[in-house]
Amino acid sequence: MFSKACEYGIRASIYIALKSLEGTRVSLKEIAEKIDSPVAFTAKVLQQLSKNDIVESIKGSSGGFEISKNNISQIKLSQIVYAIDGNNVYEGCGLGLKRCNAKEPCPVHNRFVQIRAELKNMLESTTLYDMTMGLEQELTYLRR
Repeated sequence: MFSKACEYGIRASIYIALKSLEGTRVSLKEIAEKIDSPVAFTAKVLQQLSKNDIVESIKGSSGGFEISKNNISQIKLSQIVYAIDGNNVYEGCGLGLKRCNAKEPCPVHNRFVQIRAELKNMLESTTLYDMTMGLEQELTYLRR
């Protein structure tokens, strides 16, 4: 449902949040390695996240990426998705048809309406902090 860029953006944000909670800035190279993403592609994704005030990019020898501890519990997954993919995850036809709506539905239209509503609710109610908890306890992973 998400673009590859969005998947990497979510994973990068979660990793940066985890390291920020530990008081550590992380480099582009480290982020790309930890989320199993190409460095150049990760750089473009992080640029979008920085432009949308999800992550902070600090230049210089002690620079890197971080998220303010106060923001980690405020940033919702929906903000990350919107920064990378816009509203595409909530729109369009589940089968890729050009015309699909309530009046002229595709075979999966009504089910997709329900699934998208649930997805939107999950994305709008889940914070970066929520996502870091599983990583800290090694119950979830960003790379396999």
